[in-house]
Amino acid sequence: MARLTRFAKVYIGAIILAGSVLFVASVANWKTTDIWEFCFYFLLAALASTLKISLPWVNGTMSVNHIVFLIIIAELSLPEALVIAAAATIVQMYWHAEARPAAVQVAFNLACIILAVGNAVACYESETFVRLITWQPIRHGLAAFVFFMVNTLSVAFVIGLTEHRHPLRIWRDCYFWSFPYYLLGASLGATAVLASKTAGWYVVILFVPVVVIVYRTYQVYLEKLESQKDHAEEMASLHLRTIEALALAIEAKDEGTHEHLERVQIFVRAIGKEFRLEEEELQALVAASILHDIGKLAVPEQIINKPGRLTPEEFEKMKIHPSVGAQILERVGFPYPVVPIVRAHHEKWDGSGYPEGLKGEEIPLGARILSAVDCLDAMASNRPYRAALTLNDAMEYIVSQSGKSYDPKVVEVLRRTYKDLADVSRHSTRSLERLATNISIENGRAPDAGFELPADSLLRKAVGRPDFLNSIAAARQEVQALFEIAQELGKSLRLEETISMLEHRMNELVGFDSLAVYKMNGQSLTAAYANGVDSALFGHLRIPLGEGLSGWVAEFGKPIVNGRPSVEFGYLNDPGRFSNLNSALAVPLRGTEEPVGVITIYRRDHNAFTNEDLRLMTAISSKLAIAVENAIAFEKVQVSASSDSLTGLPNAKSLFVRLEREIERARRTESTLAVVVCDLGGFKQVNDFYGHLEGNRVLTEVAAAFQDRCRKYDYVARMGGDEFVLIFSNLTPVTTEARIRELATIVQEIGRRICKQELLSASFGTAFYPTHGTVAEELLAEADRQMYQAKRWRKVTAHNAGELDRQQVLSQAIQ
Repeated sequence: MARLTRFAKVYIGAIILAGSVLFVASVANWKTTDIWEFCFYFLLAALASTLKISLPWVNGTMSVNHIVFLIIIAELSLPEALVIAAAATIVQMYWHAEARPAAVQVAFNLACIILAVGNAVACYESETFVRLITWQPIRHGLAAFVFFMVNTLSVAFVIGLTEHRHPLRIWRDCYFWSFPYYLLGASLGATAVLASKTAGWYVVILFVPVVVIVYRTYQVYLEKLESQKDHAEEMASLHLRTIEALALAIEAKDEGTHEHLERVQIFVRAIGKEFRLEEEELQALVAASILHDIGKLAVPEQIINKPGRLTPEEFEKMKIHPSVGAQILERVGFPYPVVPIVRAHHEKWDGSGYPEGLKGEEIPLGARILSAVDCLDAMASNRPYRAALTLNDAMEYIVSQSGKSYDPKVVEVLRRTYKDLADVSRHSTRSLERLATNISIENGRAPDAGFELPADSLLRKAVGRPDFLNSIAAARQEVQALFEIAQELGKSLRLEETISMLEHRMNELVGFDSLAVYKMNGQSLTAAYANGVDSALFGHLRIPLGEGLSGWVAEFGKPIVNGRPSVEFGYLNDPGRFSNLNSALAVPLRGTEEPVGVITIYRRDHNAFTNEDLRLMTAISSKLAIAVENAIAFEKVQVSASSDSLTGLPNAKSLFVRLEREIERARRTESTLAVVVCDLGGFKQVNDFYGHLEGNRVLTEVAAAFQDRCRKYDYVARMGGDEFVLIFSNLTPVTTEARIRELATIVQEIGRRICKQELLSASFGTAFYPTHGTVAEELLAEADRQMYQAKRWRKVTAHNAGELDRQQVLSQAIQ
């Protein structure tokens, strides 16, 4: 009752009062001609009241007790009829009730049935009707009509008042269908009355099976009606859920929430009822509240979720969404006017809105309601570009815009109801061608590589109605491509593999003829990846910071649009080189702490790139920079894990991996493989008397010399300390021996140059696959054994030859 309007309360009170007065006045004049007849009909009406069925579309029940009522109208006095009707109604309300009815509901329902029976009796016994209509069945039919109209209209009227719906529409949809059953009840009643007058009132008991049949007919009909209702509700629910699912996709893109949709629906439905909107208009308003932002499918996500003010070109892009949304929904063919609301939901009361600049009542009422509600909820919710306001502060802003942005009447209703509606909502459960763009680069002082894009430059777009399919496809293609790029970036830590996988996606977003990604290497840039026209030349460039196009971008951290590729350092300034590339777009790659490189794309056309392309490349570069940074870190870790930090040669871990691979290749090709282990003699003396720095120098020069003397596909590794391992493919024992003598001579020369005497020597041991073994451990063990044997032989030979003893060598080394 607290939520009812004053008029509804007055109406309910008047019905209860009228029914009470009629009941009391009638019962005060109680008279009974036959107490057994009264008891019989009392019991029959009570039993008939238990045969009830829930009504579709409204919260109520219907029983076959009206047949008994239409009999007692003619058979009993008014007080008896009213007592029986009241008792039967109470039985109907409480018998197997899903919920206990409120006192006001009981009082109202009793009053309605009392008034209906009283008016029916008055009609049946009216002297005028008795005089004009002598045939009793006709009078009975008129009494049934009066009973039906009074009973159903009074209930439909109160439902309309409490639910803010049109009473006649409720009566037509929920009660009119039952009128034939009342006429059937009137026929049965008239027949029963005739039989009673002929054979006595007890003959009415013969009509009980007919009453049960009528009930069963009710039941079958209403079950079918209920099934149709459930199916209609299921289809409507499916339709609404489909709309909500699409809207949720839009909300997810706009970083909104499902709760936002629910709140807006609750608000607009309630305010629409306050304005007495017709049911179709209300349905249109609710659908529009869900779908009003569907046009944002045509707006790139990074514009929608930009954490700050939009630039003029971004706002121009954003403003298309009401028109695009209307174009989409025109193709749906809604049975109610959704499209005008969606198209106009950004119009303002003073005419300053978009897209058509409507003002005042030119704006559809649904759009005026939606714009105020949507703004209120949006301001009270967190958004990427600002924190949420309190609901009261948001309402104050809406009130301040009354008569400017919003309809004053809508604002007044919203101001009066927003707190109650907020409470209700809190507890509620429940590849295409891109758009044409033009860009103008103003003259000014800048590197010869091109012009830095001015911060305040505007994107000049072609004027005209946007093609919503192309707009949506372009926006979705952009979002999908950026999403797939982000996914691909995490699949590999090798930069070349990563960019190779991304190149196709990048080319879909921003067309180019050549792509180069340069990474920082000290004070210069080197190509980490290059592909397309002249990629071989780009791949060999070493660009100092600040030089050329990409070097300038790396030095100053600012992009360049439509620079000339001809100024790229070491490339086209060389008179011997020529290229058809005439435009370049270079964007810095910024890591978490410092710049890590530059991504540059090239095209044959002059001035081929726009600031839209720059926006997309900037979005890509922010993701790619992290991948470049991770790849560089991975390379460093990989090198340190598999390489010797002093000599740069592979370490023992890498040696075993490579040796297993070479053995497998030799097994597959049925070729030979030589494994040579080298130990430096005298290296300890070098460390002891010349210092470890000189010892490190010896190891470094020996490693470099071994690599220089070996073929490109041979393998040299540092086993540890002063031991090296060499792997030779397809060498005969004779050739291998010659190679070892050459390497031993090199070691001695390095020793003489660094130590100024014959102090350094080398001992070698060799093992061949498959002669000495078929696995890595066997070959290394055999080569190591032969190396130690050669080392012992050298010591014996040196002693027999009268080599200076150790103390003499050391004293010479000190001198």
